[in-house]
Amino acid sequence: MNDVYTSPLCSRYAGDEMKRIFSPDRKFTTWRKLWVALAEAERELGIDIKEEQIAELRAHINDIDYDAAARYEKQVRHDVMAHVKTYGDACPGARGIIHLGATSCYVGDNTDIILMRDALREIRALLVAAIRSAADFAEKYKDQPTLAYTHFQAAQPTTVGKRAVLWIQDLTFDLDNLEHVLGSLRLLGCKGTTGTGASFMELFGGDHEKVKKLDSLIAEKMGFDGCYKVSCQTYSRKVDFNVLSVLSGIAQSAAKFSNDIRLLSHLKEFDEPFEAGQIGSSAMAYKRNPMRSERIASLARYVMCDLLNPAFTAASQWFERTLDDSANKRISVPEAFLATDAILRLYINVISGGTVYPGVIERHLNEELPFMATENILMECVKRGGDRQELHEAIREHSVACAKAIKQDGAENDLLDRIAADPRFGLTRREIDSLLDVRAFVGRAPEQTEEFLTEVVRPLLEKYSGEGDVSVSINV
Repeated sequence: MNDVYTSPLCSRYAGDEMKRIFSPDRKFTTWRKLWVALAEAERELGIDIKEEQIAELRAHINDIDYDAAARYEKQVRHDVMAHVKTYGDACPGARGIIHLGATSCYVGDNTDIILMRDALREIRALLVAAIRSAADFAEKYKDQPTLAYTHFQAAQPTTVGKRAVLWIQDLTFDLDNLEHVLGSLRLLGCKGTTGTGASFMELFGGDHEKVKKLDSLIAEKMGFDGCYKVSCQTYSRKVDFNVLSVLSGIAQSAAKFSNDIRLLSHLKEFDEPFEAGQIGSSAMAYKRNPMRSERIASLARYVMCDLLNPAFTAASQWFERTLDDSANKRISVPEAFLATDAILRLYINVISGGTVYPGVIERHLNEELPFMATENILMECVKRGGDRQELHEAIREHSVACAKAIKQDGAENDLLDRIAADPRFGLTRREIDSLLDVRAFVGRAPEQTEEFLTEVVRPLLEKYSGEGDVSVSINV
């Protein structure tokens, strides 16, 4: 359908499984599964519901007549009641016990929790896959010296692998946060209009234990450890904020990664994957724009801003509930997941399929290495009896003059030749060159990389050995 708007998150960016999780089929079949769980639990607790009625409900979980539901909703202006009626038409023998004692939030809110749980698990698999791909990259390049930057100005060297484990560390923080939030998810359960369970107290003749048991039975049937101990008609909207905080954190990590990749692309030290026949620019045929990393940055910005939606929603609920959350939740929660899914797929694609250019990296290092070597030169001259303060001033003078010539005249970096020609240092050019092994300037970067991979990443990947085996394809 090209004559109506379609979200790019579905048509261009997100993976198929995430789109299925938030599809109408998954939503409304989950409603029906919850109605079955409610009827089963009520029957087990003594309500006069026949097994044949429950069997009828089970038999019609998946055959949803969407046209009938749309006609009912147009008539009653209530989506849940429209589906109650549609389900009742399919299950005439069970019509009278569908949704017994429940409110709309029984299916709406519990389904939201279930879908967010499923979506977090999908995000976890992608996050593990991203960590694994980045770990492979870090292992491969742990010993590759590269120029490090502070304020995007040349600083002491590091290694390509060390830079990568900084990206990975951010992702491990996100994984820890995801596990915490996922582990804390509970169902709303079935607590009635204001969360007091009054309707079920009536249904079960004032039996508190049966009303409490109803929640635990439903939770068990739907695969949860339990329900939130207290709620109003809805679960606390802080839950949505906590869930989207996980996604925002992932977006932050990915945006940082994508910005680094974009800068490295400008430096010609890294190219993200580029398809055969891909066009980088409609005007400049020679260009290879880092469009995948730019897309990560763009989608990450959306997810980070989207976090404001559940924040305002949680802050704006009046007493036991209002309905100003509903329309917002329908958009903000699924789209945050769809966008984060797309972000992680791009992350995996870029880190696993990109190209590193060691020759360019070495050239950039050599351009700046004379400045970095001056401290080693200073120490060597002091060992030979030189005056530290006098030599420090001499280095400062030569460094300033050399930098000025580079910037104003486009000259080559001749700092080492200047120092070799200065009798205050008493060093030949060969002696100076012996102090220029770049590996002496990277500190513990290779060791830090290997230690992090050994102590943190590999045990983590072993823990998730059954996850992260995902197939990633993207639309370019």
